[in-house]
Amino acid sequence: MIACYTRPWAQYEYRVALDAIAEAGYKYVGLMTTKGKRGLVISVDTTPEEAARVAEEIRKRKLKVVSVYGGDIPVNKSLEAGIQGLKKLIDNCAACGTKNLLMGGIGNEKLYEPYYTAIRECCDYAKAKGMGISVKPHGGLNATGPQCRKTVEFVGNKNFGIWYDPGNIFYYSDGKLNPVDDAPSVNGLVMGMCIKDFKLPKNVDVTPGTGMVDFPAVLAKLQAGGFKSGALVVECLEPGDQAHTLAEARKTRLFLEKLTGQT
Repeated sequence: MIACYTRPWAQYEYRVALDAIAEAGYKYVGLMTTKGKRGLVISVDTTPEEAARVAEEIRKRKLKVVSVYGGDIPVNKSLEAGIQGLKKLIDNCAACGTKNLLMGGIGNEKLYEPYYTAIRECCDYAKAKGMGISVKPHGGLNATGPQCRKTVEFVGNKNFGIWYDPGNIFYYSDGKLNPVDDAPSVNGLVMGMCIKDFKLPKNVDVTPGTGMVDFPAVLAKLQAGGFKSGALVVECLEPGDQAHTLAEARKTRLFLEKLTGQT
């Protein structure tokens, strides 16, 4: 499945992103950042009524949600608060019909264990709602494939895996760690992928296929490691006005269709 996140339209409210994603020819969408008080389409603080409205807007455009990035969970308060917050986030995601909840991980070593313990406690809850949970390479204690593998092994539930992000592998290593070399470290654990590119010195606001990420090689490594199905979700595009972003989104869809043989 080839999809696009709302992030390239984060300066607008999420309906603008949904319109553009549908107009660019995508059938699948990922919910991420948007203009608003929380900065996210769906978060722990989203009310059931708000989640239902988001779901209706998605249905109107004949889109299906394959991934939701919902931000942080309140493990800084307590493990129990983290578990309850994550369950609420899962409920909000389920209202939108997503197949996966994407977590960003945590950089505070003191909160590492409660954060991933909360995920462990919620894996079966998410599965019952029809979705998996994943973590992406996102800096801090989950900046590389081996670090992400460690988190998956700590959680120890098959409903928790990795959402690979080749652009972030470059970004958080300042361009020194090539995702082609890193990708085999996540063999057998990849549930989906953020399609994100990178340019030096430290830029991921790049249209995929125009930067340093060798997407054919990365995908070949991931497929050799067992990634045979799962969503490929465009996260970033070269910035510009709405017409430019729409054109870049369409161009990237065609790039990925050609790369994967999907339509």
